[in-house]
Amino acid sequence: MSINLTLGEKEYFPNIKQIEYEGRDSDNPLAFKFYDSEKIVSGKPMREHLKFAVAYWHTFCGTGSDPFGPGTKHFPWNVSSNQMEAAYARLDAAFEFFSKLGVDYYCFHDRDLAPEGNDANESEEYLQQLTQAAKKKQKESGVKLLWGTANLFSHPRFMNGAATNPDFNVVTYAASQVKAALDATISLGGDNYVFWGGREGYSSLLNTNMKKELDHLAIFLSKARDYGRANGFNGTFLIEPKPMEPSKHQYDFDVAAVVSFLKHYDLENDFKINIENNHATLAGHTFAHEIQTAYNFNAFGSLDINQGDPHNGWDTDEFLNNIYDAVHIMLIILNEGGLKSGGMNFDAKTRRSSTDLEDIFIGHIHAMDTLARGLMIADDILQNSEYQNLKNQRYKSFDDNKGLLFSDGKLNLEELANLASNQDEPSLSSGKQELFESIINKHIK
Repeated sequence: MSINLTLGEKEYFPNIKQIEYEGRDSDNPLAFKFYDSEKIVSGKPMREHLKFAVAYWHTFCGTGSDPFGPGTKHFPWNVSSNQMEAAYARLDAAFEFFSKLGVDYYCFHDRDLAPEGNDANESEEYLQQLTQAAKKKQKESGVKLLWGTANLFSHPRFMNGAATNPDFNVVTYAASQVKAALDATISLGGDNYVFWGGREGYSSLLNTNMKKELDHLAIFLSKARDYGRANGFNGTFLIEPKPMEPSKHQYDFDVAAVVSFLKHYDLENDFKINIENNHATLAGHTFAHEIQTAYNFNAFGSLDINQGDPHNGWDTDEFLNNIYDAVHIMLIILNEGGLKSGGMNFDAKTRRSSTDLEDIFIGHIHAMDTLARGLMIADDILQNSEYQNLKNQRYKSFDDNKGLLFSDGKLNLEELANLASNQDEPSLSSGKQELFESIINKHIK
């Protein structure tokens, strides 16, 4: 991908050139070791399998602040005290970064792209102005919008939630933000639109009418869907699960909870699920479990790629470096036919102590390499091992005769019981877990 800078624009990463593929033996931290975007794997280029996206918020807005101290990162695009000037500078830096890194997509919250105004109308006007500027940048660079969303959790007005807020006036303000963010997403040709219920939940049931809040959430989502469809949004609406933090309990707890919610409120035809690794960990699941569950219920939408610290019980949003996780999720994605309209958004941030601008590149490069390596290993396992055959063999008793009739739903409970009364005690059949694990390890190279 060529780097396009408009004449007169400042270059924010002058010491970093286009990131190239140099191969596994390269010692260059600013080069890909495994991610070769046009390399054909399982019938299509890596870039089409992986569909990488950069998260606008962590990468260009996150300065490293945490509950114990202010930010440590002094970005050159944040020097202006004028919020709109800073927003335009941030946009220039973002598209320079996207182009030099060579990704095809990005994602944003409305407040990442444009600042909050003095009222809803001014906020919308600011977002419209930045949307037009982003549209020009997309045309110049070829970078596309994977999804947009509205930040309905940071401002104090949303302390008790947005769509689930007990104050109707807050719900209307949330609606104004979603409408404006949807308009921006439509204008920018976004493939998806995401709802993350950061404060859609409760800290105590004592003061919470859960049913009313869930009903209101469903109504809000249905009205957003109707507005989007009526105004030209043909993409997928996504809900991102997270079990807690900042709320004690959030209604989009995990994939299974979201599937249940969508089916109960008849929303499953328009809404799918955006799954984040660190959120899966907080829910007590693996990333692979959540991805497979979403595919099982035809609810898979897209991925937020990161990982948590196993010794830290909160959302640390680290760049993915766990090759085992990468292999496991790519086995599922390849088996299930790919990402479809979704992608892999790096909802990850450099550590608070990583203060060099090049660290942002290095974090993304390493995560992209990890997933590219996981893709190649998973394809090798599926093509050149007994992995899939062994897995199928575990269920061979359902391939014919009475087992097949059961799988087709053609045996009733009495018929099943009669079969048991006329057979010997079933023999034990090993799950061969250690063999499966050894196959994965053998192919990681």
